[in-house]
Amino acid sequence: MSFTQLRGFGLALAAASILAACGGQSSTSSSTTPTASAPASASSAAPAADGKEYKVAMNAQFPPFESMNSSGQIEGFDVDVMNAIAKEEGFKVTYHQQAWDGIFASLKAGDNDILISGITITDDRKKEMLFSEPYYKITQVVLVPQGKKIVSVEDLKKMDKVGVTIGTTGDLAAQKILGATSEKIIRLENLPLMLKEVETGAVDAVISDSAVVADYVKKKGDKGFTMVEVPDFTVEYYGIAVRQDDKALMDKINSGLKKIQASGEYDKISDKYFAK
Repeated sequence: MSFTQLRGFGLALAAASILAACGGQSSTSSSTTPTASAPASASSAAPAADGKEYKVAMNAQFPPFESMNSSGQIEGFDVDVMNAIAKEEGFKVTYHQQAWDGIFASLKAGDNDILISGITITDDRKKEMLFSEPYYKITQVVLVPQGKKIVSVEDLKKMDKVGVTIGTTGDLAAQKILGATSEKIIRLENLPLMLKEVETGAVDAVISDSAVVADYVKKKGDKGFTMVEVPDFTVEYYGIAVRQDDKALMDKINSGLKKIQASGEYDKISDKYFAK
């Protein structure tokens, strides 16, 4: 696939971006139909006493939260957290790889029941769906290659090309700093493509979620990449989403989340993916 830069997005894109997730990625497709199921690397929860089984959608291009392994299985922090919640509450879950730009529509249409995919909780998204209690805290950070220096947003303004993934809060942050129609903002479909752009020098810096960038820098420790925390970026929280009329399901999710946090299971999962 070519790494063609997607330029010239206007105010319409800025408005459309409001429903996008922080850590998620976009696709050029806008289909609202679910894609084929992809098994999770961790097994689904034990059979539910009430027979309930829920479809969980995620865009598995956002490691370490969700990604596809060499066997075509979805794995990651979000998968393990969702499995642990389901086990505590006695329901089953199946995982479905979903193009990012259709993930919210698939929930609304009833094709999927739960979304967990590094989704930032925002007031605008709360108008469209129910969110769980926060389960992960992040902020936007800047990834820069060796030889580039970023200290503040003023330094970003001096860059020729700032990369973001379409429709993420990194995209929104870039719009606030550079302007919604700025040609300096280089948008690509998903995080792996954008990271490839910074590796090749096609962009000067990338704005994305702190945990994801930290994971990338850790894996590319010999390449000279640096993660820069910019004070201007605010703290954000990930949440699990369901339809607005699915309060009973959300109650189960919040209950299970509280239990795994209290038991220490959440910390074990977190250490697996984020321990230094």
